[in-house]
Amino acid sequence: MPFRDRTHAGQELGLRLVERAGSGDLINVLVLALPPGGVPVAREVAGALRAPLDVLVAGQISTPIRPETPIGAVVADDPPLYDRQSLAMMHLSEDRLGDVVVAERNELHRRAYLYRGHRPPPSVNGRTVVLVDDALTTGLTATAALRLIHRHGPARLILAVPVGSPLTVATLRPECDDLVCLEQPPGLHVAGEWYEDFGQVSDTEITNTLHTFHATA
Repeated sequence: MPFRDRTHAGQELGLRLVERAGSGDLINVLVLALPPGGVPVAREVAGALRAPLDVLVAGQISTPIRPETPIGAVVADDPPLYDRQSLAMMHLSEDRLGDVVVAERNELHRRAYLYRGHRPPPSVNGRTVVLVDDALTTGLTATAALRLIHRHGPARLILAVPVGSPLTVATLRPECDDLVCLEQPPGLHVAGEWYEDFGQVSDTEITNTLHTFHATA
């Protein structure tokens, strides 16, 4: 059954994670959202777990010819992560995408500053990190984000999403300690297919959400 919206999805996901917290699996939790769509979901998850919330900004790499089809992802200053099969199908090389990567990296730095200002990213070392997005389709941005977090030494790394492609979920399980996905409908290609309301999440909503959590921390 589709979720009404991202808030509803976050509430359901939060309930599932609270069950795990009750068994002692979730200690010293930090919730990280992949904006924009992951923020309303993560807001509910962080509230349910009574955990701090922040964002990890990742960018998708696509081409002007097919902007709706991501072929890679970039996070922070890490090297870009590519879907090699898509590159081959489009007869593209990494070298030809250099300008696209630079532009996307500049944009994600701009968004990170917009959301966080001068406040540094939270430390994940020794913490249970729950990375939240609104869906898993290609899994490129989630993979790039998980690998970045993993290198910074979390005690436990969990990817939590309301809905995901079964193939992508299976592919991402080795990238984290645990993966929580409430629904895995066959043939999921577009995240909005599983939401009745999948409207855009504005920068204002994201900054207000983060301000609320940090003001009450």
